Amino acid sequence: MKNTQEIGSLLLRLVLGFTFFMHGLDKFQGGVENVAAGFPAMGLPSFLAYIVATIELVGGIALILGFGTRIFAGLMACIMLGAILFVKLDSGFVGGFEFDVALLIIAIQLVLNGSSLLALDSKLPQIKSFSTQTIPDDTSKGIN
Repeated sequence: MKNTQEIGSLLLRLVLGFTFFMHGLDKFQGGVENVAAGFPAMGLPSFLAYIVATIELVGGIALILGFGTRIFAGLMACIMLGAILFVKLDSGFVGGFEFDVALLIIAIQLVLNGSSLLALDSKLPQIKSFSTQTIPDDTSKGIN
């Protein structure tokens, strides 16, 4: 069963990565400055468009390669949450933000579970988090 879950996560990672890559590429090809010009109308600063476009483009490639999966998926979840709240919420679910919710949930799944199958992350040395490190027991040495 673990193998089928990894295949599922791989497919989600590839779809999310490709989707975001294409959206970021579109923003750069169409002129990020044009996208940035529309951000103030949504109540957002213009410079945020450059950050969003870069995360979409670079993060999309990173997800396809399986590099920094949880980090980039988290950033993409933030982007989708912002898109729903600032751009599409008034449009309603159907014909409005249903696609954005689907991408948000895929991103959250990747943040929670990662995706190691065919991923660069699985080839890099693992960094232990503080919570998984073992602390020596000093009581065996008579130290309290």
